[in-house]
Amino acid sequence: MIARAPVGGGTLQPVAGSWSEAVERVASYLRAAGVNARLEQFDEGTPTAEAAARAVGCALEQIVKSLVFDCDGRAVVVLVPGNRRADSRKVAQALGCSRARVATAEQVERVTGFPPGAVAPFPLPGVECVLLERRLLEHEVVWVGAGSAHHMAALGPSDLVRLTRAKTMDAVAEAA
Repeated sequence: MIARAPVGGGTLQPVAGSWSEAVERVASYLRAAGVNARLEQFDEGTPTAEAAARAVGCALEQIVKSLVFDCDGRAVVVLVPGNRRADSRKVAQALGCSRARVATAEQVERVTGFPPGAVAPFPLPGVECVLLERRLLEHEVVWVGAGSAHHMAALGPSDLVRLTRAKTMDAVAEAA
């Protein structure tokens, strides 16, 4: 770990060096919302849920995967625990679209402003709505991507719902 900075009551500042524009965008969003959160930077990187859980030192189900779907031409983000997969049929049904498919890397970056593997659940300029798997609400703290493959932010799930204006639902595929 390189940097650790609280978010909320105090001022969120980079601890070691400058943050990229994307990470600063996430930090600014958290600052403006007054959320009690923590943003951290990890040397080893956090591009996958498994890598993030190892770096953070938490259970895989506390990692939030921010998955971008194309739902009949509408950009949607689905937030699911790190140990689960989103069910595209459930996503399509919840949004009343004929088909939901995982967005391409180009689509992900265009609608979120973040590259794949670094998608934060906020701010999302080109995303129409956010769906959140209800199992994430069972945790005291969850970890979300924070704009790069080396940054994560910890916050309460209720804050995540509020910041994303997410609709909670059963969004995951049943375990095989």
